[in-house]
Amino acid sequence: MIAAGQPKLIVAADAEALAQTAAERVMARIGANPSRIAICLTGGSSPKKLYQLLGSDACRDKIPWDRAHWFIGDERFVPESDPLNNMAVVRAAFLDRNAPAGHIHPIPTTAGNPDGGAQAYARELQAFYGADQLDPARPLFDLVLMGAGPDGHTASLFPGFPEIEETRRWVVGVPEANVAPFVPRVSLTLPALASCHEMLFEIAGHDKQAILTRLLNGENLPALRARSNGETVWLVDRAALPEEIRGPR
Repeated sequence: MIAAGQPKLIVAADAEALAQTAAERVMARIGANPSRIAICLTGGSSPKKLYQLLGSDACRDKIPWDRAHWFIGDERFVPESDPLNNMAVVRAAFLDRNAPAGHIHPIPTTAGNPDGGAQAYARELQAFYGADQLDPARPLFDLVLMGAGPDGHTASLFPGFPEIEETRRWVVGVPEANVAPFVPRVSLTLPALASCHEMLFEIAGHDKQAILTRLLNGENLPALRARSNGETVWLVDRAALPEEIRGPR
């Protein structure tokens, strides 16, 4: 199992409690920064309840929308109108109703290929950051939301693919995916994702039990290699926990 110095493991009772805990951590990070805020979002099914909470009355009025900027860790290289587009789903969930349009930063998918989209997004991130080199003392993001796929991928960094080894670029094109949907992707790299005060994984549901077991056993998968230069948290619900550590109900 994971040892000291590894990500912090927080167990929630169920998916609802997990979303509530995630929302509290997001709000805490927002509240800790009196200046410009940068949150890196994620696609997939796990954060949907979180996004609903962030758009609810309980959170919406506490978010300084005029100071908050919203990015995304990876994107499927499909048009914004495509239901597979990660940022389009997030925008519909809570951003478009609340955030100024100029504070929403989607990965462009209108370039000729994923590499072009990656280069354009890297330029946007660097312009926002104010430098083309990341300073460990000055994180790019306040918080990065992450998930873990059934093969151990995170963002669109797949096990065994060369993009996981990238150390210089901030964003890369991924010509093929290891899991469905099998469309090209654009993804932030491990160094760019690591440039945050907190990296928060949401891992929920019985179908994530097998991959969480592999991660807890230290298998060298992208979701294990993804670490914040600050705090890394694995927020999981009981259904995703391996049987041997779940304990009695």
